[in-house]
Amino acid sequence: MSPCTYLGYPAEAMAGGGDELKLLGMWASPYVLRVKLALSLKGLDYEYVEVDLKNKSELLLSSNPVHKKVPVLIHNGKPVCESQVILQYLDEAFPGAGATLLPADPHERAVARFWAAFNDDTLLEASQAASWGKTEEERAEGEKKVVEALEKMEVGLRECSKGKPFFGGDTVGYLDVVLGGFLAWVRATDVMRGVKRFDPATTPLLAAWAERFVELDAAKAVMPDIDKMIEFANVLQARAATAAATN
Repeated sequence: MSPCTYLGYPAEAMAGGGDELKLLGMWASPYVLRVKLALSLKGLDYEYVEVDLKNKSELLLSSNPVHKKVPVLIHNGKPVCESQVILQYLDEAFPGAGATLLPADPHERAVARFWAAFNDDTLLEASQAASWGKTEEERAEGEKKVVEALEKMEVGLRECSKGKPFFGGDTVGYLDVVLGGFLAWVRATDVMRGVKRFDPATTPLLAAWAERFVELDAAKAVMPDIDKMIEFANVLQARAATAAATN
């Protein structure tokens, strides 16, 4: 069994004192931010280890030998990989700590997981094409798909929130954290492009949700600095332009 396989420990064995949590991450990764948000919402203490993705540590390679990517959460020496898996793991491993992310109702839980998968499989893929497509046509097509995906996510927010402030209802839930992990990048690109990705005119629920989410104390505690994000994005764009010019 891979060390990254979901670990089915009894919840009561994980929530007591003496638990050691270590998070391997990269500061600008939205997937790592997801886990930081969940840990912050649950009020869990942990050691953060910044990983150099150009020179991956032995700890990362041994903890995630399949994908060799961050985030990796190490709980009492046992690694758990992939951001969505980690969120679900934290909910089960620490049921009495802070916010419960996944709904108790099985159908509502399934709906939240569906929209989380839609975010990663459809919205994220379209966003990457819109930002990093090799040609103007690819970027334009990606942008079109982003708009379509956001319109569907607006429906998802309406369905999940039932008119309340968050995807999780009155409180932040699983899908809030999944999408909230990308808000640092969304805010940075909004400044760079001079337009809002969550447009109040076309996706008013998402626009209002994003404003509420970033004002949460748990979010403020872990959100990276926007100016630093913009600086990093400019570096990535310069690298991409150089690579395109040499190909």
